Amino acid sequence: MSPLKNKNENEGAVIKRVSRRQTDEGHGGAWKVAFADFVLALMCLFLVLWVLAARDQENLQQMLSTSGGNPLLQGNGKQIDHQGNPPGSLIPREPIPGSTGSQAASRSVVRNSDKQGVDATAAARRSYDSEEDLRKLAADLAKMSEQAGLSSNLQTVITPYGLRITLHDTDQQGMFERGSAIVEPRFRTLLQQIGSMLGEIDNRLLLVGHTDAAQYHSAGFGALSNWSLSSSRAMAARMHMMQGGLAADSVLQVVGMAERAPLDSAHPLAAVNRRIELLVLTSGQAQAVVAMFGEPASGSAKLKGVASALPNAKELDLLRKNTIGIH
Repeated sequence: MSPLKNKNENEGAVIKRVSRRQTDEGHGGAWKVAFADFVLALMCLFLVLWVLAARDQENLQQMLSTSGGNPLLQGNGKQIDHQGNPPGSLIPREPIPGSTGSQAASRSVVRNSDKQGVDATAAARRSYDSEEDLRKLAADLAKMSEQAGLSSNLQTVITPYGLRITLHDTDQQGMFERGSAIVEPRFRTLLQQIGSMLGEIDNRLLLVGHTDAAQYHSAGFGALSNWSLSSSRAMAARMHMMQGGLAADSVLQVVGMAERAPLDSAHPLAAVNRRIELLVLTSGQAQAVVAMFGEPASGSAKLKGVASALPNAKELDLLRKNTIGIH
C-alpha cells in the first residue's frame, strides 16, 4: 500500500467524544430520593415507639399512684392463669413520698385548701340528710352518667343509711382494664366528676370494691387473689375522685369484698358483679360508723352492738319503696 493512500485514510477518520454529564446527573438524584424516604421511615418508626412507650409509662404511673395494690388479673368468665408471669408484685406497698398521682391531684389539693379557707369564714358545707336531698343527688348523678354515655353502668338507691351509688361493668363496657386497677378513660372522667360533685357536700363516704367469682390458679397465703384486686380498684376509684375535688377527709372507709357480695348471685361471673360501690352516708350513720370502729363522741350514747344501727321495720319498708335505677 502506498504511503499516500494510508495518509488519506487517517485523515478521514472521525473521533467521537461522548459526554457523560447527563448520565451522571440522572444517577445522582435517585440516591437522594431513596435516602429521604429511608429517613422518613425511620422518623415514623421512632414516633410510633415513642407513643407506645409514653402510654406504657402513663399506665405504670397510674398503677403506682394507687396505694398498696398489685397488678392483678381478673377473670372475665375464665380462670386466671399466672404461669409464665413473675409471681412478685410490681407495686410496693409503701406509700410513695411526695407523690400526688398527677397534676390534677395537685390542683385538687389547691382547691381543697382554698375551700378550707372559705369555710373558715363562711358556713360549712351542707350535709344531705333528707330523702329530698338524696333524690336530688341521685338525679344529678343519673344525668351526669347519661351525658358520659354510661347510664347503663350506674345505679343509685336511697337507703336508710344514705345514697348507695353503684358503678358496675356491663357486657359491652368494663370499668377497669382487664387484669389491673387502671380505670378506663371514660370511667376515669366520670369518677372525677362524681368527686367534684361530692366535694361540695359535707357527707362522709364508704368505698367498696367487688369482683366476680373467677378465681386465680395460683394458691397460697401470698398468692394474688380477688381480695387484693377489689381493694386496689377501690383505692383507684378514691384517687380519681380526689383528683376531681373530693376532700380527703370525706372518705371514712375503703375496703375490698372480693366476690363475697354479688349483685347477681345466680350468675357469679356476671359483669354486674364487677363493681365499685359508694355509700353517701347521712350524718347519723357516719357518726355510727365512727363510733363502731373508734371511740364514741363525747356525750353520745354508747352503742349496744351492731343491731342498734339496723333500721326498723318501717325504715325497711321505706327502703323497698324508694329505690332508683334498679333493674
